[in-house]
Amino acid sequence: MKIALVLDDSIDRPDGVQQYVLTLGAFLSRSGHEVHYLCSTSARSDVTVHSLARNVGVTFNGNGLRIPLPTSRRAIRELLDQERYDVIHVQTPHSPLFAARVVDEARKLQARSVRIVGTFHILPDSRLSELGTHALGRVLARNLRRFDAFMAVSEPAAEFAARTFGISATVVPCPVEVTRFAAEAAARDPEPGEDGRLVVAFLGRLVERKGVLELVHALDALPVELQERLEVRIGGRGPLMGDLEAAIEVSALSRVSLPGFVAEEDKAAYFADADIAVFPATGGESFGIVLVEAMASGAGVVLAGANPGYLSVIGDDPRVSVDARDSNAFAAALRLLIEDSAVREELHAEQAERVQRFDVERVGAQVLEVYGV
Repeated sequence: MKIALVLDDSIDRPDGVQQYVLTLGAFLSRSGHEVHYLCSTSARSDVTVHSLARNVGVTFNGNGLRIPLPTSRRAIRELLDQERYDVIHVQTPHSPLFAARVVDEARKLQARSVRIVGTFHILPDSRLSELGTHALGRVLARNLRRFDAFMAVSEPAAEFAARTFGISATVVPCPVEVTRFAAEAAARDPEPGEDGRLVVAFLGRLVERKGVLELVHALDALPVELQERLEVRIGGRGPLMGDLEAAIEVSALSRVSLPGFVAEEDKAAYFADADIAVFPATGGESFGIVLVEAMASGAGVVLAGANPGYLSVIGDDPRVSVDARDSNAFAAALRLLIEDSAVREELHAEQAERVQRFDVERVGAQVLEVYGV
C-alpha cells in the first residue's frame, strides 16, 4: 500500500507524536509498504517527506507546540492527485488549516477509494485544555465524519476523544522498538553509581507537568542516610532549568548531575544504568512512551506519576505509581524501592514482561488491522 502519515507539526521535533509517526512509519516500510510523511517544514532526506505548511509556536496542554498557518488547498490537491494514497493516517486532534484540508481534499478526489484513519493522542492537563479540545471538536465535526476509523493511544485517551470529539476509537498503544532498546542497552558500557550508590534517573522536558521539581522535593524529604545511598541524574532541558538548579542548591542532596539533552541513540544506555527510573508527570499524558523505553532498556524499576496515561502503561500497582504532588507519599514510594532490593527485582521482572505488549511489531499489526489489511 501507499500510506500517508499526516502530522500538523514537523517530524523533526523529538516529541511523542513525532516518535509515534516515525516508529510506525519505519515498521510499515519494513513491512513492504510505501510511506510518505505529510507535515510542515522538515530537513530530513532519509524518508519521503512532503513539507506543505509553515508553523507558529503556541502553548497548549502544558506544552510548547507549533500549529500550521493556512495551507494551500491547491498544493494539497496536486500532491494527492499525483500520489493517490491507499491510506491517509492523520494524527489528531488536528488543525482545520492543514490536516483537515488534507482529509477534505482526499475525500473529494478519491471518494471512498482511500481509507482515512486517525489516531487521537492527547489528554488534558487542565479544564481550559479540555474546553479548548471540545471547541476544536465542534469546529472539526464535519471533517471528522469523513474518517473511516479512529484509534486512541490509551483507554483514557479514547474516553476523552469520545467526550470532546464525539468519536469512537479503538485503543491501539504507541509503538516502541522494544527489541532495539534492549539490544542497545545490552551493548552499552555501563556507568553505575559511584561507590555502589543506587542511580535514580529522570528524563523529560523541564516543564511543570513533568514533575521534575516534585522529584527533587521528594528526594530531599528522604532521611539523610538514604540520600547518601543515591546518585541522581536528571536529563532534559526546558524553561524550569533555573528553578531546578535552585531547588537542588537548597536541598540536602549531594550527588546530582544534570546531563542536559539525551540524544535518541543514548537513551537506552541512560535508562539501563538506572536502578530507579522516575517519571513523575502530574497530568496531561495520554500515554507514556518514555516509560516503555525505560522498561525496554532494562531499568531496574520504573516509578511513574499516577496520571491516567501513565497508568495505562505502568499498571495500577501502587508500588510503581505515585501522586507526585504529595511529597510525603512520593518519598515513601522512593524509600520502599531504595531499601528493598527484592521488591525492585520483583517489579523489574513484571515490567520486563509487561513492556512486550508495546513492541512495534505487535502494535504495528494492530494498526494494519485498522487500515483494513
